[in-house]
Amino acid sequence: MDKLSNARRLRRDQTLAEKVLWGLVRNRRLGGFRFLRQVTIDRHFADFVCEAAKIIVELDGASHEGREDYDERRTQTLELYGYVVLRVRNERVLTDPGGTADDILAVLRSDRV
Repeated sequence: MDKLSNARRLRRDQTLAEKVLWGLVRNRRLGGFRFLRQVTIDRHFADFVCEAAKIIVELDGASHEGREDYDERRTQTLELYGYVVLRVRNERVLTDPGGTADDILAVLRSDRV
């Protein structure tokens, strides 16, 4: 499967947490910042990307348990491309979507880069 087809499949088959977060950030709803889903960067698909702020939001659910080393290497690769990577647990998005949005917006508006 090529990268474009895989990205389309990932967008179509979102998890509940991805659907909730997408509802918060799509159409510049979060502070006017534009986000894209499932963006190919190097050999990875980043969950949510704001190119203007060079921020990636990665959602971590049960599939990430026991894969901390892989996730850390993946984060390091994405950071080499100039991105700040925010990792958010699925449970946080589902139980506190407003707080999650506030946390992301705080990073978007900060001068951390």
